[in-house]
Parts: sequence; structure tokens; C-alpha cells
Amino acid sequence: MNYHEWEQAVFAEIKGDVLWKVEAYRLALFVADIGWYDVSRLINDARTVKLSDQLYRALGSIGANAAEGYSRSSGKDRARFYEYALGSARESRVWYFNARHILGESIVHHRTQLLTQIIRLLTTMIPQQRGNVVIRETKPIYNPNNTQANHPDPAQMADPADLPHLLQNIPLP
Repeated sequence: MNYHEWEQAVFAEIKGDVLWKVEAYRLALFVADIGWYDVSRLINDARTVKLSDQLYRALGSIGANAAEGYSRSSGKDRARFYEYALGSARESRVWYFNARHILGESIVHHRTQLLTQIIRLLTTMIPQQRGNVVIRETKPIYNPNNTQANHPDPAQMADPADLPHLLQNIPLP
């Protein structure tokens, strides 16, 4: 499965909503759907049953908060819910990191990169809704030119040009 195939299966009622135009929302729904396969694997190991529940809740919360925020009438309210979505995206990365021993490096790396793309989008949306109040972090964290020696940290970088590759090549457990 890839993003295009997944998108074809999304209900018309969801794709027909104006919210569907928000890329962070679409990616949040996608990562929650592919996360279903991941938590299905994690739940089979007694050591990661609770982790799987936390991961799936965090993944679902990204899209849910983006949807609720989009539906708010003021920029301040929208920003607050987008911040909740941002927190859930970061929380999801932590749960994926903790699940790496069961899911494997390839899957966790892919999900971490996809979540980092969502984080990149949300950190742009939040200041826009606040009235351009800068979010607490600096821009270079998500700068693809920010390399450290020969091993840049992929969790700290989100190049928008990487997104098509992430949506085409989806490792599953």
C-alpha cells in the first residue's frame, strides 16, 4: 500500500470536506491508518500491549485535534488545537522510538520521518493562526541543509521534497 492507494479508499464524505485540503490533516489520517498495522503487531507482544494503546491514541489524536482546530472560529482557538495535534505527533514519535525493538528500524524510521513532516506543517500553521507569533523553536531544526558530520539526524530534519518518497514506500510489519 502507498499513499495514493490509501487515498483512493478514503470515503467521499471525508474527502469532500473542506478540511481535506489541509495537508497535515490528510497525513495525520494516513499515519493513523498505517499505524493500525504497527499496533496490531505490538499488541501480540506482552511487553508492548500498553505501548500499542498509547501509540494508537496519540496517532488518532493528531488528526482529531487538527479537525477540531480547523472547525474553530478564532485563530487563537485553532492554534490551541493545532498545538494539541503537534504534541500528539511528537508523542507518537516517542512511542515509535520505544517500539523499535519489535517493529524494526525500517518501519520506525519511516514513521518518524512521516511524523516529522506533520510536525513541520503544524509548526507553520500554528503561528499563522496566532497572528504570526513565532513558535518556541528555531527554524534550522527542520532545515534539510542542517547536517551534523556525515550522519544528519533524520528525526530533526523534514525536507518537504522527501514527502513523496515517504508516501510511496510504506514499510509494514
